[in-house]
Order: sequence, then structure tokens, then C-alpha cells
Amino acid sequence: MYLLNASGCLDALTAPEVARSLDAFVTKTVTPEPRGGNEPVRIAETEFGMLNAIGLANPGRDVFVAETLPRLRSLGVPLWVSVGGFSAEEYAATCAVLEDVTIELNLSCPNVDEAPESAAEIVRMCREATAGPLFAKVSPHSWDMGETARAIEAAGADGLSMVNTLRGVALDVALRPALARGAGGYSGPALRPVALAAVMAARRATDLPIVAMGGVETGRHALELIACGATYVALGTVLFADPDAPTRVRGELDRELTAHGFESPEDAFCAALKSVASLENSRKR
Repeated sequence: MYLLNASGCLDALTAPEVARSLDAFVTKTVTPEPRGGNEPVRIAETEFGMLNAIGLANPGRDVFVAETLPRLRSLGVPLWVSVGGFSAEEYAATCAVLEDVTIELNLSCPNVDEAPESAAEIVRMCREATAGPLFAKVSPHSWDMGETARAIEAAGADGLSMVNTLRGVALDVALRPALARGAGGYSGPALRPVALAAVMAARRATDLPIVAMGGVETGRHALELIACGATYVALGTVLFADPDAPTRVRGELDRELTAHGFESPEDAFCAALKSVASLENSRKR
């Protein structure tokens, strides 16, 4: 299994050994200009997960390329760079200066204003700006994930990442929003069924590689995403509480595979999707 972290859920320079336990490290989102992020409070726990409204805090593209990226390369881990922006031109300009990395376009951050262009338009401009591997990270809010996947594939993406956080609000004891911004990105266990549905819908629409994330805490959770059509799996909120999660999840996945009669993750690929297809075919008879 190809195992990554979800963007923003791990600082590789602070925890290099955790980063090295992954098959690739995904950076925090990089924007053209430096961003201090949103005002605190920016993180709040909920009963079944976590809300964040960090606001894409980062040192900006120039500092990232000149200082942060060389330090990350020294870790010896394949790198994915999360790219953000407030217009298609901004996304493309950052993609143009990145080399020897996989690019993940953050097209769906709920904590900042989005670019006016559609996801497909952004992917198309970025495809023109780089020949490197290009993945698009999409929102779970899409009503027709299959159509979204087809549009992104047609625009030139090499793969999909799903899902980003859902927009949510939590209130404190005084009935005030727990986050200063009000709403934030909701992640954690409750996101898992949403991720499973999104991956299944996208896989039915495209053969592109899919990086799946959303509430993954165990090897069983990873197996479920693979069974729905995920090519790779990413760990997110769990890394805040359990830095050993990558190693633990790998071991648990191996045991789950054996228990279900699979020799490898590839054998379990789309197992759930196949059962749905079988049911649909039986109804047509």
C-alpha cells in the first residue's frame, strides 16, 4: 500500500521519523504570497472529530522553494507539494517553478475564499504550466463526484485526492462559535463514510489513481477505502494523536487482508465496487 499524510497534518521537519515512515510526504499548502492564516482560535475538538480554520498559513512560494523545499528533500522521502491560490493564474505560476515533485492542487479549502475558476479550469492551466505529476484534491461537497472526476481527468490531471474537509461549525458552552472564523474544515472519524462514497463514485467514473483520505484510523479503514477504489491512502487527523499510526496501520492492514483472503492490497482493490456492480447487473436481468 502506498501511504501518505494528508496535507497540513504533519510537519516533516519537526517529526522527520514520522515522515520517513510514509511512502511520500505531502507538504502544507503553498501560496504565492506569505500568509499568516486566520485569527485564533483556529482549532477546536468536537465529539467525533476536529475543526480547523488555519487559513493556509505558509511562508509563501519564494521562501518555500528557496529554503523549505531543500530541507524537505534532505529527508530522502518522495515529496508531494500542495499548491493553493486565489486564481488559476496563481496556481499555475507556482506549479511552473516546482520540479521533481508531485503536485497536489488544493482546490477545496473551506477556510479561505476560493478561486473564481472551476476546478477543471485550474487543472487545465496548471497542466500547461508543468509536465510533472499533477493531482487534484477535491471537495466532498460535490453532488456528482463522478462528473467532477471526469471533468478533472479531461482537464489533464494525473490523479485525484479525496476528500478534503467538510465545512462545519461547533459552539462553545456560551453558544458562541468555537472558531474565531465561525466555520472551519471538519475532519476525523465522522468523515469516513463521506470519503468512502466519494471514492466509490469517482472510481466508477475514472481509472485515474485516487489518493483517499477521511477519518482513517486503522488498517480496516484503509482496506475499506481500497475496496471502494482507492489506489493510495492518506492519514490525517489521526497523526495529531498517534505519530506511530503509519507503522501501526500497515500492520493492521496486513492482518485485515489475510483475514479476508487477500494476499495484497491490489487483490482487494474495488472489491466493494464489484459487489455493487454485481447487484446492479442482477436487477437488470
